[in-house]
Amino acid sequence: MGPKSLAFRLFASAAAWTLVVIPAAAILLVSLYRQAVERNFDARLNVYLTSLVASTTEEGGTSPKDPANLGDPIFTIPFSGWYWQIKPLRGAERPLYISDSLLDQQLDLPSRDGVKPDETLTRRSYAPGPDNQSLRIVEREIRPGGELSIPYSYAVAGNAAEIDADLAEFTTMLILALALLGLGLVAATFFQVRFGLLPLRAIRHDLTAIRSGEAEKLEGELPDEIKPLQQELNALIQSNREIVDRARTHVGNLAHALKTPLSVISNEARTHKGALSDKVVEQAEIMRTQITHHLDRARVAARSSVIGDLTDVPPVLDALKRTLDRIYGERGIELAVKASPGLKFQGEKQDFEEMVGNLLDNACKWARGRVAVNAERLGDNASFAVIVDDDGPGLTEAEREKVVKRGQRLDETKPGSGLGLSIVADLAHLYKGRFELEPSPEGGLRARLTLPAA
Repeated sequence: MGPKSLAFRLFASAAAWTLVVIPAAAILLVSLYRQAVERNFDARLNVYLTSLVASTTEEGGTSPKDPANLGDPIFTIPFSGWYWQIKPLRGAERPLYISDSLLDQQLDLPSRDGVKPDETLTRRSYAPGPDNQSLRIVEREIRPGGELSIPYSYAVAGNAAEIDADLAEFTTMLILALALLGLGLVAATFFQVRFGLLPLRAIRHDLTAIRSGEAEKLEGELPDEIKPLQQELNALIQSNREIVDRARTHVGNLAHALKTPLSVISNEARTHKGALSDKVVEQAEIMRTQITHHLDRARVAARSSVIGDLTDVPPVLDALKRTLDRIYGERGIELAVKASPGLKFQGEKQDFEEMVGNLLDNACKWARGRVAVNAERLGDNASFAVIVDDDGPGLTEAEREKVVKRGQRLDETKPGSGLGLSIVADLAHLYKGRFELEPSPEGGLRARLTLPAA
């Protein structure tokens, strides 16, 4: 699953969205939980504050009295983290009353820090406390003697470490839960993408089978979303076959339509002696050669693009060996054939026979006594090489370049038209292969033909 694949894009986008949404959800949930914990903590502090107000005020009094015990011993333990204090809001720097837990300290009130009161004249905030503690403070303005009396600040503080501990525990559990959820979602997305794209993998396998000649069209039931693609591909494959068939027919018709008039012209010209008739014969032969050349190229170009052509290599080589043994048996030419089992050529049998047949025929013509042909798959598994060695006189580098040109012959005493090796080169090129000539270990010439393998 590479970075350019559809599966990777779907998986990466889903995973990225999961990695964005889950942290955002975690932050939101932690924030909401903190607000809930603070409300519960403030409600607890408000109970203590209400109890403190009730125990210090009396009907008709204008100032707070010394409060009784609030009913919780935590306010009597020094620096316990739970405190209360009563302080005039005007004219006094020291509190009027404080809890035993504060000893000689006093609270840093929200009113001094500029915290705005709510509709009940209550202020809430965090503030540092004794012994480097973090406190949550609830402060309320009380006038014991009525609206015109002196206002007093009633404050109750609790240890904010309890809020932090509760929040930390919740955050840890939330992170573990969301991490498991995220991993589960990523794994589910991975399998969902793999499962959802299985039909495309099936199409790829079927196309490979068509390409190798094992099938003629896409088969099987596919999802509704992909079924139109299957139908269009089958229609395209069928259209390709029909176009190639029409091209073959037109090529054959053109060949017959041109060769017959040329034969008539050549025969008529040969019945008349003279420079003009000789020139007509010469040019007619040139035209015949060019027509054959270009019609062969058009025919092979059409066949090389057909989907599904497949040729078994060993049987073709064995058949060529039997034919050449009969032709060159009187000269005592030993022809050795070796081919990898199961080797297949991605192309038409007729073209493969023509290429290898020309190479073997050329090697047998020049060999002194031995010709060896070896067909083997190359390391990339996408191509194979046919190597033909002979023990003949061989060729120089300049001669090797010359013989692959159409109509070039180095020895007029040997039969042939000089088109064989050039045809091999043309066919190899049209099949996106290679044709090379080089010195042979046998002492003569080596012809190396590289072609696509199925």
